[in-house]
Amino acid sequence: MRARRRLASLAIGLAVLAIGAGGRQAAQAKEAVKNNTLTYTSFDALTATVFRSDGRRGVLTVQGGLDVPDPALRARAAASQPRLRDAYIRTLSVYAASLIPGAPPDVDQIGMRLQRATDGVLHRPGARVLLGTVLVN
Repeated sequence: MRARRRLASLAIGLAVLAIGAGGRQAAQAKEAVKNNTLTYTSFDALTATVFRSDGRRGVLTVQGGLDVPDPALRARAAASQPRLRDAYIRTLSVYAASLIPGAPPDVDQIGMRLQRATDGVLHRPGARVLLGTVLVN
């Protein structure tokens, strides 16, 4: 009788753990769907150090994503995410170092440079960089 109770308690405990893990996976899947569509994939925030007008250091933050309508190029972009992120951070760091202290960031210039880095990493055009937020803190 005790063995049955222990077995039943163990089964109930495992079922509760499985339901909890399934709920976390469902929440993660919803978050991924919310940030991405069939052709659009967002990338994590990119940061670079800038100098503010008072001489202190600030942080330039850029958020956005890639719109890749071509399925073959989309697969290549997904496989190249670490290389793309590295190219983006290097490009943004060079831009931030050339920024005049206290000057606002030029969003068009940032977009153009990130687009050039994207085309270079993917070895062909077709993936479009879309910027969401550019700010200096």
